[in-house]
Amino acid sequence: MEKLLKSKNLRATPFRLEVLTIFGKYENAIEMSTIESELGNFDRITLYRTIKSFIQAGVVHEIHVNGDSKKFALCAEGCENLHHQHDHIHFHCTVCQETFCLDTVEMPSLNHPTFTISSFDIQAQGICESCN
Repeated sequence: MEKLLKSKNLRATPFRLEVLTIFGKYENAIEMSTIESELGNFDRITLYRTIKSFIQAGVVHEIHVNGDSKKFALCAEGCENLHHQHDHIHFHCTVCQETFCLDTVEMPSLNHPTFTISSFDIQAQGICESCN
């Protein structure tokens, strides 16, 4: 975890390492409330600044689920300074409400004659393996 932060030019503070450890426990994207409950006693402003710096540095990415809630997941290699490279689909389970990054599903390419598309996001919904 410390090596990851240093590779992103972030100081490896004890708090940042603790937050990263929480992300490492989950295979799915997590809500801010999950991070908060696992941290216990903490400064909320420090947490929000930490998450913001993680997003800006390409450590985690933000997933908007159903347009109203946000979840966060660790980035794959290749994300840097707000240039997230997430060529994967986000899958949201309608039963357990968990969200997963589907790295093994190939993303389609989009070409438009008049628009220059720099990024796009695909979300799939259904029932995950655990709930099925």
